[in-house]
Amino acid sequence: MNNITDDNYLKAIYHIHYSENEKIVTPTLVANELLIKSPSVLEKIKGLVNKKYVKYDKHNGILLTKLGKDIAVNVVRRHRIWETYLNKHLGFSWSEVHEVAEDLEHVRNEKLIDKIYEVLGSPEFDPHGDPIPNKQGVFPKSDRRHLSNSKVGCKLTIVGVTEHSDAFLKYLTQINLTLNDKITVVDIIEFDGSISIKNKQLKEINVSKVIADKIMVRCQKINCLCKL
Repeated sequence: MNNITDDNYLKAIYHIHYSENEKIVTPTLVANELLIKSPSVLEKIKGLVNKKYVKYDKHNGILLTKLGKDIAVNVVRRHRIWETYLNKHLGFSWSEVHEVAEDLEHVRNEKLIDKIYEVLGSPEFDPHGDPIPNKQGVFPKSDRRHLSNSKVGCKLTIVGVTEHSDAFLKYLTQINLTLNDKITVVDIIEFDGSISIKNKQLKEINVSKVIADKIMVRCQKINCLCKL
């Protein structure tokens, strides 16, 4: 518990609100995100309120202030830059970079972060396909969507994932799916929403709706009308 910093809390609140599309961010959701107990979160939230990082009441939940959001986005930026550096220059796999970057994101030397970002060629996306905000906190535009939001016949490129756990990423590797792979939707099972796709080797793969909800894709053709 002592190792969980303000940065961790602000990033967790940001992730729940923006990445998981939760309208109301509760202490329980934050506790689940950080894998800790709710009473500890409530005490910490009071401290963040005092620092003017968040606002909180039971009706509206936890809301980031302008200051809190700026800090959270900066943490996200550092984290994703480190993930990209670990992957591109040090050979860490996409299933390994998240845990290491969790520690490195607390390095606040902006000159170092800017230099790494420059050496990487100012990338817009990290190894998981997540957008990297620039120094002004602006995220690159993306037309990516969930694989589950597709039709039979869609020709797609895998551009990201929303689940970064080691188990999930290793599973995708086992079924020969990774970032930038080109796939085609062969069938969608009405009963459970599972999807059959063909990968780059033209091998047919069946993925559950749970998995399809966590894979982000983009149409291979501009202005494609295959989206639901």
